[in-house]
Amino acid sequence: MKNAAHIPHKIFALPQLLHVLTGWRLTGKKVAFTNGCFDILHEGHIFSLSQAANEADILIVGLNSDDSTKRLKGPTRPLNNQHSRALILASLLIVDAVVIFEEDTPLNLITTIKPDVIVKGGDYTVEQIAGAKEVMEYGGRVVINPILDGYSTTGLIEKIKASKQL
Repeated sequence: MKNAAHIPHKIFALPQLLHVLTGWRLTGKKVAFTNGCFDILHEGHIFSLSQAANEADILIVGLNSDDSTKRLKGPTRPLNNQHSRALILASLLIVDAVVIFEEDTPLNLITTIKPDVIVKGGDYTVEQIAGAKEVMEYGGRVVINPILDGYSTTGLIEKIKASKQL
């Protein structure tokens, strides 16, 4: 895909996503879901998203809203607003859809979308993953992928702060 005009069309409100999701499922597509704040996209995120994309035909990324990110990460976050973060995620070939959610966890989103598989990074256990129990109850899978060591948004922010003090 080289048509950049298509990128914003990969960002959905939930009702729109459900409509598109119906079409994907009618054609037999399996759906993977992952989520996060994705404040400063880095190599660790790309690795995690790539692993998630390998689990199904379609990858949906739940993106924490600005308010949700602030509650989870603190008053100075996010550095990039939700529109910017969604646009960057939607520009990735491996991402088929981005949906912003306001809650602190994507549980409501997951129970509405009903993905075939939830994918999270290795810093979680199945018990800690929002929606894992519900997805497994209807026969879906939960996959915990390894984390690429040495990459974190918080680490990048600290590195930037430290370089300014030199």
